[in-house]
Amino acid sequence: MAYSDPQTVTINAIANTLPRISTRDNAGIFQKDDGNVKLTVSNLYGKRYRRTARLDHKKMAADPLFPAQNSPFSMSFYVVADVPQFGYSIAEQKQIADGLTTWLTATSGANLLKLLGGEN
Repeated sequence: MAYSDPQTVTINAIANTLPRISTRDNAGIFQKDDGNVKLTVSNLYGKRYRRTARLDHKKMAADPLFPAQNSPFSMSFYVVADVPQFGYSIAEQKQIADGLTTWLTATSGANLLKLLGGEN
């Protein structure tokens, strides 16, 4: 089963339409036409199952060493579920994922801001 084409990712209140650009074994890649936003959804099967949703972002911004020049910058944010082949139902996996995402986003994302700020 594959994700529908296209996917939409909203960043800073701007909806980015990402058409599918690649389908591989156990992976789908969706990317904006300018290449600045890319969503990769993949599954790796072995002794454990690893399921990943990854968002890559690129931009041009002032270079901190040479403020008169723009330089390319990029970042990624991803979520990985690492589960054994047996022992956790899909519903239980979702409950655990909900626990983490709720913790990160509670109180206007306070814990996510702390994580991104380097707290531990």
